Formats: sequence, structure tokens, C-alpha cells
Amino acid sequence: ALQYRIGQLYMISKHSHEQSDRGEGVEVVQNEPFEDPNHGNGQLTEKRVYLNSKLPSWARAVVPKIFYVTEKAWNYYPYTITEYTCSFLPKFSIHIETKYEDNKGSNDSIFDKEAKDLEREVCFIDIASDEIPERYYKESEDPKYFKSQKTGRGQLKEGWRETHQPIMCSYKLVTVKFEVWGLQTRVEQFVHKVVRDILLIGHRQAFAWVDEWYDMTMDEVREFERATQEATNKKIGIFPPAISISNISMPSSTRSAPSSAPSTPLSTDAPEFLTVPKDRPRKKSAPETLTLPDPSK
Repeated sequence: ALQYRIGQLYMISKHSHEQSDRGEGVEVVQNEPFEDPNHGNGQLTEKRVYLNSKLPSWARAVVPKIFYVTEKAWNYYPYTITEYTCSFLPKFSIHIETKYEDNKGSNDSIFDKEAKDLEREVCFIDIASDEIPERYYKESEDPKYFKSQKTGRGQLKEGWRETHQPIMCSYKLVTVKFEVWGLQTRVEQFVHKVVRDILLIGHRQAFAWVDEWYDMTMDEVREFERATQEATNKKIGIFPPAISISNISMPSSTRSAPSSAPSTPLSTDAPEFLTVPKDRPRKKSAPETLTLPDPSK
């Protein structure tokens, strides 16, 4: 479980940095310890994902130039809550509730108490065999071909979940709301698809980058996170002190976050979830068919 947590934190930081460019990408607004009366000690992270150039031309004509999605995450590992809201669409939101367990995805009732919407679709995400959008494919990040030098893990073949050790599952309960008559169903279905793609890509990267993060301690990955977030903010044109990172836990009474976790939602980023759906070729593997710069430089 600790290995997964370190790998996840490393992946999110590196992925955000790779996806960011001047004026675009992921700005970290705050990242600090947070204490919740129900869930205990955790980490509160707030990010702004700038997407204006990702929008189709017709949308850019009516969308404010400074357009971003706010991601707020409360991480009480092995339980987390993530919320996405839009700076100019008050009726749009994504909620992701996540639980982690040391199994291969065999707990069918993990969200029975939390799920209030009976219209649930359960889908498995397989980092080795599921198709991903072609533009995101990299052979070096394909678990079917990647082989870890430090751990010996990989190459993941068909049926790997039945035999691979160690293994754990990230269970996510995703709720998408877009309360605009006539567009609600189409937009919600599309966002679910994009969220799934982002989760798939992020977890493939966490696995393929294992040799980079495997020897890290939690303190070391938090320092990597801090340095990378500062470099990312500079890269997109946001300079300190826009980022606020604290290692000192503060009383919950000083926080602006809710006193208890929201009732119900990507670890990730949402870089393109408002673009218009397009039919793009998808690949399963390279033959048949998808480094972090030193922040000090």
C-alpha cells in the first residue's frame, strides 16, 4: 500500500509537469496537511487545470480567456475524495470517491454504503490490455513491454491480475453532474469516458516509472512533489508564492475545507475532459496498434 501511495504521488507530479506549458497546464494552489474530525489526518490539495487551448474553436469564442477547472482533493489514504468544478459552469461537477485494497478488484460491495445512485455501471480498468487514445501511447509506458530493472516486475501478459504479486486495487466511485437540459446525458457520458482514459493513462505511467520512485521514502516523494510543483507553476507562468506547501499540521478549525468529507469522485488530472468527442484510433500495443526535467535547471 505504501509503495502504491509513493508511486501515485510521484506519477501525479511528473504527469502534471509533462502536460504543462506556458499559460497552460496544472497550477498547484495549495498542498498541505489537513485534519478531518471523521477521517483523521490527511492532505488537502487544490489545483487549477488551465484548459483554454484544449477547447474547440467554437467554444473558445464564448469561454472566458482565463478558463480553468478546479480540483480539490482530500487524501486520507487509503480513502480519498476528489472534486472537480468549472470556473464558468456552476452546474458542472465531478466527484470521485476512492478506496484502496490489497486485492485484484474482487470486492464487489466496497461502495454499497456510499452509493446513493442505483444507476451504476461497474467497469474494470486493466493497465496492460485496455485500449488508450493513440495520441497518448508510448511504448516505454506500455506495461506489456516495460520490465522493471529494480523490481523485476513486468512485462504484464494477458491474465496478469490472477498471478501477479504484489497487487492492489484502486476502487473509484465517479459521479458526473451537468445540469443543463438537452446536454446533460451526452456531456455526462463523455466525461465518464475521459475520466476513465485519464485513470488508465496515469496508472500505466505509475507502473512504468517504478524504477524512478521505488527507492523513495514518503519524505523524499513529498520533497519531489514540492520541487516539481514549483517548477510546474513557473512553467505555466504562475510564480511563488502562488503555491502554498506546509509540512506542519494545523488545527482543523483553521481550515476552510468542509468539516467532514463530501458524500461522494481523475489521481489524477483532467487535462481534456471538456473537449468535443472525436473518434480517434486507439491502440492495444505498439506492434498491433500508445523524464522529468530537473526542476533546478
